[in-house]
Amino acid sequence: MTKTSRARYTLEFKQEAVRLVEGGQTIAGAARTLGIVEQTLFNWVKAHRQGKLKGVDSKPVSAEQMEISRLRAELARVKMERDILGKATAYFARGSI
Repeated sequence: MTKTSRARYTLEFKQEAVRLVEGGQTIAGAARTLGIVEQTLFNWVKAHRQGKLKGVDSKPVSAEQMEISRLRAELARVKMERDILGKATAYFARGSI
């Protein structure tokens, strides 16, 4: 029997994930986009609202890591927008036939 290890996330990654939810994306959608479990993201949002969101490590985060985190969040937002536009296009295309 093998013991599975838990994924560990930086505080910046958690904050970016929470920003997606607070920006209007659903927890399910944001979690799917980021590749994390919905319950995990729900817990982060709850902890953030209580002022208790913490990262896994106390190491300083490099500028590159912060940029990667920001870009991942932006990519998730852009993918969501693309999906919405694709669905809208399909909807309106059906009506014009």
